[in-house]
Amino acid sequence: MNADAPTPLFPYMVFSRFFKPSARPPLDPAAETQDTASDEHADDAPEALPDHSWAERARAILPSGSSTGSKRAEALWGTADAHGPTHYLRASGCRVVTTDEEELIDCTMALGAVALGYADERITPSVVAAAAHGNVAGLSHTLEVEVAELFCEAVPCAEKVQFLKSGAEAMAAAVRLARTYTGRTTVIGCGYFGWLDWCSAEAGVPGTVRDDYVKIPFDDIGALEAAVDRYGATLAAIVLEPVIERMPSVAWIARARALATQSGAALVFDEMKSGFRLATGGYQELSGVTPDLAAFGKALANGYPLAAVGGNAAILDAARKTWISSTLASEATALAAARAVLHLHADTPVCDELARIGGDMRTAVSNALTASRTGGIEIAGIDPMWFLRFESPALETRFLTTAAANGVLFKRGPYNFASLAHDDETIAEIESCTSNTLFTMRTADGA
Repeated sequence: MNADAPTPLFPYMVFSRFFKPSARPPLDPAAETQDTASDEHADDAPEALPDHSWAERARAILPSGSSTGSKRAEALWGTADAHGPTHYLRASGCRVVTTDEEELIDCTMALGAVALGYADERITPSVVAAAAHGNVAGLSHTLEVEVAELFCEAVPCAEKVQFLKSGAEAMAAAVRLARTYTGRTTVIGCGYFGWLDWCSAEAGVPGTVRDDYVKIPFDDIGALEAAVDRYGATLAAIVLEPVIERMPSVAWIARARALATQSGAALVFDEMKSGFRLATGGYQELSGVTPDLAAFGKALANGYPLAAVGGNAAILDAARKTWISSTLASEATALAAARAVLHLHADTPVCDELARIGGDMRTAVSNALTASRTGGIEIAGIDPMWFLRFESPALETRFLTTAAANGVLFKRGPYNFASLAHDDETIAEIESCTSNTLFTMRTADGA
């Protein structure tokens, strides 16, 4: 195909039904311009069923009601029978429309996968163009090279990079690389690294696999030193999620760096949430402590499925001695999204804006809590990724479901994520909706 040829119209028509511009277009389909493919693809539209019907269908056919654990009803609301929405029809900016045609301001932003906004107009055209020219083929797409170069320019530790599709995959690859490079097996870790066997104590994981992973508490230098003293001879990696509900002490991170170097192990950062949010290059960019390997995902491609493990070239080259591969790791649409994200970060202070917006979101909710004199709810976390802490599960469920009824989707537990789509008007709406939520709860209590 001639590279200068215009993009075929048909793929854009299909994609445009799902990817709406991020500048807060009308979410009412009747208000949108209909394209010529609408009638032909009318069967693509979801059935007009109430949310509880979708939830029932999901529970009947999906083991937990959702393939994403944090989107199960009990994960969203605290109980499986809570009266809160579970499915959406479309999303734009920072708003989602439920299957009951209710529009919600979304503070979860796809569990942190979206930092710019849903269907962002700075990203979507690149994705559509990539799809129109063939998403995958029997050769590697040039985008893989372009994005790898941009990624290594943006991330302090990255001399080389390998792409995968999920954060769990990227972390598993980092551990495989560390074990291959060092010839050792033990991993000391702190954080959530996904569901794969190497870091899981769940049913179905052999005890021999569990024995090679040692958990330590967050930001505890003594526990870190004790673990390295005990397992240093077999230690392949110290694996840390550097930010867990709060920033760590730099002393803890620096000590991990020193102990990894002294013991001959790799220091690995999980930058899934911190990367392209706290700073483009993640926590390592802020702290000045450079790991040997780091895994990124989520906001890297603004919600498109892409993850990466980057770091020391010699350790990445250990991939030649083992096997780390995925058929769709280099598919073009996610790489096109990542290229657009990386260019945006290079040209504009995205992370500074996310910190400002997140701080304003926290202040808005705090103002509502203070004005209502509501107890039992506090705000925790850091500005770009904050959350609400409740004195009881019952209060949590009640607040979250009432907030959804008043127009805001808050995350149960960590985290609510700021996005560039949360503009000042939206933040004012969050404060108003939170106030209405608290008033509704007080009124129901007869207060």
